[in-house]
Amino acid sequence: MARRTKAEAETTRVALLDAAEEVFFEKGVARTSLEQIARHAGMTRGAVYWHFRNKADLFRAMLDRVRMPFEELVKETDVEATTPLEAIRLGCRQGFWRLEQPRHRRVCAILLHRCEFFSDIDPCAMQKEMDSECLGALRDYFDTAKKHGLLRDDISAEDATLLLQATLSGLFHDWLLDTEAFSLAERGTRMVDTQLRLLTRQDALA
Repeated sequence: MARRTKAEAETTRVALLDAAEEVFFEKGVARTSLEQIARHAGMTRGAVYWHFRNKADLFRAMLDRVRMPFEELVKETDVEATTPLEAIRLGCRQGFWRLEQPRHRRVCAILLHRCEFFSDIDPCAMQKEMDSECLGALRDYFDTAKKHGLLRDDISAEDATLLLQATLSGLFHDWLLDTEAFSLAERGTRMVDTQLRLLTRQDALA
């Protein structure tokens, strides 16, 4: 039997991740076996173990496909941010757009609503890890904004970060409960714009 090329191996890996997304979403993570994922992909369980150590390894690889480092979101907009607050605005808008794409929407729904504690899979820890990445990036931008005198005097960079993070978390939670209820991009952009305006010094707004 001829050895598979790197391209063929990558095609197999992608197909397994696609199958995992679909089965996890339908059945939940704890109730899904690697055998079911392999069968859904039209492959054997051996193919799964060729690419992934176990279900937790596959699950993390699925999450990695939709990770959104905040700095990358800002760069994706192809717009030059003139201030750190503008960078936050651009990054949030790009993040909303990405989250509305089918794959991101499905994987986030799996993590938040269809993943139970199972073996070495800890959904809460994974959520905290991803939240921490975003929180750290926002804090850096707000720190810079504070140093440049862009934030209100009575608002610290830490409080500004926590306020925006709470807004984003609540918005995202409500949207995932019913993604057809409202446009995440439209409502999210409006809420972020409003909050940043409230956090900004009045003379800086001018």
